[in-house]
Amino acid sequence: MRKGDGMGDSAKPEPSATMPAGKAEAATEAAGEEKATAKRGPRGRVFINEERCKGCGLCIAFCPSQVLERSERFNSKGYHPPDAKRPEKCTGCDICGYFCPDFAIYGVRITEKAKNKEANDKEEKKPEGPS
Repeated sequence: MRKGDGMGDSAKPEPSATMPAGKAEAATEAAGEEKATAKRGPRGRVFINEERCKGCGLCIAFCPSQVLERSERFNSKGYHPPDAKRPEKCTGCDICGYFCPDFAIYGVRITEKAKNKEANDKEEKKPEGPS
């Protein structure tokens, strides 16, 4: 079999003419991650104490889910604390907290029990229609 003879190449899609092959694969992967996150909801939550932060960026550098980015704001010390730009991707692994020398950030996992409690609280707060 020669390359391009149509035999065996059909399983691999052709790269888009407008987007390089690597970017097309990355875009497809990102879309799949967004759908999975939307289906199951966030798995963790990150908490940031901006006033303790000295802007070292270790939490941003070591976050495996790339949840954090340097914010444009300044804290009272004149540093740029991190900002959770993609909180829905947080897994609650707390690697950000392990690397923070100032204990200014930490992550927590959201358990199924907490998710169910939150859903029940939302249902209780729904106003009932006119009777």
